[in-house]
Amino acid sequence: MQHASDAAADFTARRDREQRRYYARRPRKIADVVAQLITVRGYGRIRADQDFTAAWQAAAGPALARFTCPGRLRRGVLEVAVANSTILQEITFHRRDILAALQAELPEARIRDVRFRLGSVS
Repeated sequence: MQHASDAAADFTARRDREQRRYYARRPRKIADVVAQLITVRGYGRIRADQDFTAAWQAAAGPALARFTCPGRLRRGVLEVAVANSTILQEITFHRRDILAALQAELPEARIRDVRFRLGSVS
């Protein structure tokens, strides 16, 4: 019986290998190639960083934005570096309002949460 399962696993692996080869040879849309290039080179990240910075400054307001810097967006959670613990505590009180403003400013980013951490703000 184990011999049959080995044959089935071998067949599945061979089928997957053939499908990958078929799709690798297939012509691709230029839009997909350009999107992949932008992702690999990091051009999209530069544009996204500018968008996040502008949206963050609008959401946090000038008083808090001076002491903070938006970081990476991972799985819907925006990480924000905060200059000191006093500002960290103050910004935590405004977290819900800031999150709502960010979601309104950048709906395509699908920001679910904001996390604050002490860090350098440049």
